[in-house]
Amino acid sequence: MTEVITTSINLTAPEPEHCPGPESEAAGQADACAGCPNQEICSSQTPIGPDPDMAVINERLSIIKHKLLVLSGKGGVGKSTFTTMLSWALAADEDLEIGAMDLDICGPSLPRMLGNVEHETIHSSNSGWTPVYVNDNLAMMSIAFMLPDQDSAVIWRGAKKNGLIKQFLKDVDWGSHLDYLVVDTPPGTSDEHLSVTTYLKESGIDGALIVTTPQEVALLDVRKEIDFCRKAGIKILGLVENMSGFVCPGCSKESKIFKPTTGGGELLAKEMGIAFLGSVPLDPRIGKSCDRGENFLDLYPDSPASTAILDVVDALRDAVE
Repeated sequence: MTEVITTSINLTAPEPEHCPGPESEAAGQADACAGCPNQEICSSQTPIGPDPDMAVINERLSIIKHKLLVLSGKGGVGKSTFTTMLSWALAADEDLEIGAMDLDICGPSLPRMLGNVEHETIHSSNSGWTPVYVNDNLAMMSIAFMLPDQDSAVIWRGAKKNGLIKQFLKDVDWGSHLDYLVVDTPPGTSDEHLSVTTYLKESGIDGALIVTTPQEVALLDVRKEIDFCRKAGIKILGLVENMSGFVCPGCSKESKIFKPTTGGGELLAKEMGIAFLGSVPLDPRIGKSCDRGENFLDLYPDSPASTAILDVVDALRDAVE
């Protein structure tokens, strides 16, 4: 079992509520630190000057040609599912080397959905951490490979999450060359998003793919995600509307089940001035394939969902390359 980083700072009292964490850049300086017996200890641990790990991260990531973030803002819109489909579709080109990184630290799902390899473990060597290979040209990294069992909860503060993300970027050995690194992020605009954008800033991020569903409830959070990307200086490659209809497995006809109340993803993309990459209907066999870790695109190539997903992938590759 690979050991992840842990706090080595000796505190004189328990961490107070809303503590930023002794390894955070705000340690000893946040509002919650006022009056805390640990304030002086934490303040002395705050790094001064450039992060020495950035040079190591940049060197490690220099072998990666394209880096893509998959964002949503809203949970339950199929972001991890689409990350899985995107990874399968890119890896279908045997000339490409693909990496998938699962940054949903509290709810990692890619190891089950992408090859059903959640029982695998990663190995450490002089060259770094070896990711788990789903096939010859598709590798994956996730905290799920480090947990003692599948039901173990990850109950971490932000500083520890940030530390693990840094280790993923600094220590994972993707080999001599990687054409695409697809990064699956959790919902929202918080610690994980800030960390990965900060650490990837110097090495470069090609852009973000934003996933939504037609309902206004999802679009509300997607607007915040778009605002986050613009404030963080991340190029938005496009918006894809997932679950835009329902594909009957028997007759393959499509019907609307989540009807947009305000125009859906296409109108939102037009209003926000970003590219609309397409709509992907809901096929129940997608969920079944993900549960089994199987490649839906290979199993059901005639599904309208497969056609729509591949069209989005082609548009995404055009935007990147």
